Amino acid sequence: MDIDNKQYKSIGKYLRLSTHKVRRILEQIQGKNYKEASLMLEFMPYKACKSINKILQSALSNIKNNNDKLDINTNKIIISKAFADKGPTLKRIQPRAQGRAFPIHKPTCHITIELKEII
Repeated sequence: MDIDNKQYKSIGKYLRLSTHKVRRILEQIQGKNYKEASLMLEFMPYKACKSINKILQSALSNIKNNNDKLDINTNKIIISKAFADKGPTLKRIQPRAQGRAFPIHKPTCHITIELKEII
């Protein structure tokens, strides 16, 4: 099985994060190799970095499991695609003065990361 033309992806669904905030991080790691992206995510001060790093590690383990190779060079694996789609919005109500209600929208998102190996 050749890894050259195959792309391996991992998806995180229904994460309680805003798509705007996640896309800001995904734009920075797209096109980088696995080690560099993992290091960047570890030291960025954003909440979404922890979830994105877990999805990135899951995509790497997909490569290892599907190829029966345990010694994959992570310097040659790059992030070919990384994007966030909007998920369903949780709608809540905050009570206000004089019997009024104030809507609260809690966004969710789906994060997809695709990896491929370069030669």
